[in-house]
Amino acid sequence: MVEECGEHRGETSWSRARELARGLGERRGCPVSEAPLERALGGRLADDLKALVGLPAFDASAMDGYAVAGPSPWKLTGTQLAGTPVAGLSLSCGEAVEIATGARVPKGAESVLPYEHAEVVDGRVSGEALPGRHVRWSGEETAPGETVLEAGVEVTPAVLGLAASLGHDVLPVRLPTVEVLITGDEITSDGLPGEGVVRDAIGPLLPGVVSWAGGRLSRTRHLGDGHDDLYEALSGCRADVVVVCGSSSKGPADHLRAVLTRLGADVVVDGVACRPGHPQLLAHTDETVFVGLPGNPNAALVAALTLLVPLLAGMVGRDESTLGLGRAPLVGEVRGGGSGRTRLVAVRVVDGRAEPVGHDRPGSLRGAALAQAYAVVPPEGPGTDVELLRLPGA
Repeated sequence: MVEECGEHRGETSWSRARELARGLGERRGCPVSEAPLERALGGRLADDLKALVGLPAFDASAMDGYAVAGPSPWKLTGTQLAGTPVAGLSLSCGEAVEIATGARVPKGAESVLPYEHAEVVDGRVSGEALPGRHVRWSGEETAPGETVLEAGVEVTPAVLGLAASLGHDVLPVRLPTVEVLITGDEITSDGLPGEGVVRDAIGPLLPGVVSWAGGRLSRTRHLGDGHDDLYEALSGCRADVVVVCGSSSKGPADHLRAVLTRLGADVVVDGVACRPGHPQLLAHTDETVFVGLPGNPNAALVAALTLLVPLLAGMVGRDESTLGLGRAPLVGEVRGGGSGRTRLVAVRVVDGRAEPVGHDRPGSLRGAALAQAYAVVPPEGPGTDVELLRLPGA
């Protein structure tokens, strides 16, 4: 049921729209997939990450030098490099082997004496070696079977490296797939735009937004303004979420509502009481969630943070607090949107205060590129402080 808000009948309040988007995402959730490490980045762990092997997996030298057994001096008996077999190699008291960083320490070795602390004369090594020093002992960092990360953690580059070091080739993740459709006969995706032609700015910004929110962009397509083309494209989409850009308003070339009706979709949000970005849509069928964004780039970014980001965050269980930057006083005279509309103002946080950066008209991303956040200004004005909505990458 689409609620009414203020003077704009049928529009949902900005805060309520975000609640509805997150709630829909939480109810639908996201199937778990076993993703190869190279495709798991940005997802959320569906299960606890456990160590398949210890870390280190074997006793390894932490320095270039000499593995030694017993007190100095030691008889030099050989060389041990990283990656070479060590089976059967052991040291008796008074013996040493030259060893490289990362090489397996022979059985019986008590420590590693770094080159800079050693003296070698006539095949004998001498120096002060402290017991246990400069050896990475098997399992001292992580024991085999130990839980190192809990389910729900975001898969970051560091998580991928950790998983690989613990023996994993795939990870069970929640990573909703997203397809993007950019509509408009006037849109071009490359080169300098000519007269009456507009360069697509929304397509390039959405992959980062989707990834930041916890999804994976599977495909971006460009369409004209035709009803049948849009219907055919939406009918053929197989992603968890489909984002349609530039057909969410109510002009003669805006067919998204009619196509969604034809598809039997349930509309959750039809218009949001905010500036910029009020012509937004959120709808769903049993298989797919549809998000409609305005065609103006800054308005589209605001709408993406209003509906798409909370939706994806809800699907993967991302903590809502990570989407904001808290609250701060707003510098200068900034008016609210009036008539029940929330205003989103691009700002940077300086000395604890939110300073508008300007250049934030609906069709311009210049302000967003300079900003860290959008200040959420209520219809009646900012009051003593405002909520800050984090911009992806800030």
